[in-house]
Amino acid sequence: MTPFDALKAAKSQGLDLVEVAPTANPPVCRIINYGKYLYQLSKRQHEARKNQKSIGLKEVKMRPRTSVHDFETKRNKIIDFLQEGAKVKVTIMFRGREMAHRDLGFKMIDRLIEEVGENGQVEARPRLEGPNLTAILAPKKAAGGKSGGSSSRPAASQTGAPQASPVKPPAPVPVVAKPAGSQGSSGGSIG
Repeated sequence: MTPFDALKAAKSQGLDLVEVAPTANPPVCRIINYGKYLYQLSKRQHEARKNQKSIGLKEVKMRPRTSVHDFETKRNKIIDFLQEGAKVKVTIMFRGREMAHRDLGFKMIDRLIEEVGENGQVEARPRLEGPNLTAILAPKKAAGGKSGGSSSRPAASQTGAPQASPVKPPAPVPVVAKPAGSQGSSGGSIG
């Protein structure tokens, strides 16, 4: 029908003539209540947003001298975050003399990446940002679900036990890292 006839039909019913597909040949129009249509559209968008899960960035912080048990606990928390679909920023913070032993932090973060490998992938490789070593892990695309992830935790802790030795040696670091010129006759303080 012609545009004039369509407008006349819409006005006679007290409704609006809305162009639905302007690129079609001929253009497609509908006779509807435009206000009601906009309201229903906004309700559908609101429902879609309500059911949508926002994926955030979680952060887990450690130190190069983090104990084995704390490391395993944080690793398990990282696995939980990855299974929920969140990205995880892993930060290893260095203070004072720990900056001289950054290699221990790199070993720790490489070990973490290896143990979390089943559940996540590296999005940003480890890099130094001032006194912090950071890496970003993202969940794997083809996640099998939570049942596959829960069985990986005991396997990861079994592989984690023999590799605990890189974390233990940093304990004597503050005493060993003391500069040779600062040992004077007073000798009493280590700090």
